[in-house]
Amino acid sequence: MFRKSVAIVAALMLTASLAACSPGANPGGTAESSTPNTSEGASSLSGTLNVFAAASLKSTFTELAKEFQAANPQAKISLNFDGSSTLVTQITQGAPADVFASADEANMNKLTTANMAQGTPEIFATNILTVVVPPNNPANITSFADLAKPGVKVVVCAAQVPCGAAAKTDEATAGLSIKAVSEELNVTSVLGKVTSGEADAGLVYVTDATGAGAKVKAIPLGLDKPTVNKYPIVAVSSSKKQELAKAFIALVTAAQGQKILQEAGFGTP
Repeated sequence: MFRKSVAIVAALMLTASLAACSPGANPGGTAESSTPNTSEGASSLSGTLNVFAAASLKSTFTELAKEFQAANPQAKISLNFDGSSTLVTQITQGAPADVFASADEANMNKLTTANMAQGTPEIFATNILTVVVPPNNPANITSFADLAKPGVKVVVCAAQVPCGAAAKTDEATAGLSIKAVSEELNVTSVLGKVTSGEADAGLVYVTDATGAGAKVKAIPLGLDKPTVNKYPIVAVSSSKKQELAKAFIALVTAAQGQKILQEAGFGTP
C-alpha cells in the first residue's frame, strides 16, 4: 500500500514538472493565453456611420467609403445621396444622420442654425456648372447663350437646390433668361434627362459631366466669374458615433480624400 502511494505521488510530481517546462507555461505559475494579440496597426473603429451627402458626391463618396471600410474592417459606411436641401430637411426632421456633406454653404447654414452641427463645418471641395448636351446635340447647342433660344428643351435644378441656385446666378451674370421645361431636385436627375434624350441640354456640375463620360458633351459656360459652390462637411450633433464621424471627415479632408475628389474634377477648397 505504501509503495503504491509513493508511486502515485512521484507520478504527480513528474506531471507538474513537465507542465512547468512546457512552452506555454508562465514562470509565475499562470498559463499564458493562446489567443493571438491584436495587431498594433488594427483599427478599433466599429459600427455603421450614416453619411448624408449631396448627389454630386455620389461617385467620389462611394469610393471614399470603400477606402474607409478597407482601413477599418469593423466599420461600415451607409450612404444617402440627394439634393442638399432635401437632405438637410430630412436631418432637421429627425433622420438618423451622422455626417452631412452639402454642395453649398446655404444649406449647411440651415443645419448650424438649428444647432445640429458638431463643431464648425469644413470646406473640402469646390465645383462649377457646365452645359451638357446629348452626344448628337439635336438642338445644335454651342454656347451657354443658346439655352435661352425658343424651342430648346432645357432642364435645370430647382432654385432651392445648390446647382439650381448657382444656375440662377450664372444666368444673371450672363444676362440670360432661360425657360426650363423641368426643374429637378438634384443634379443627378438633370443629368439623367439629358442622357436619356428627354432634354436638349442641362446645367450640371463639371464633375457630373466628367463622370458621365461619352454619354454627354460638355460645353463651358464661358463666364469670367462663374458661380463657385463650396462644399462643407460636418458631423451631426445628435450622432452617437462622433469618433467614427471624425475619422471619416478626416479621410475626406486629408490628402487621400482630396486626391480622389480632384481626380473627379472637384476644385480645391
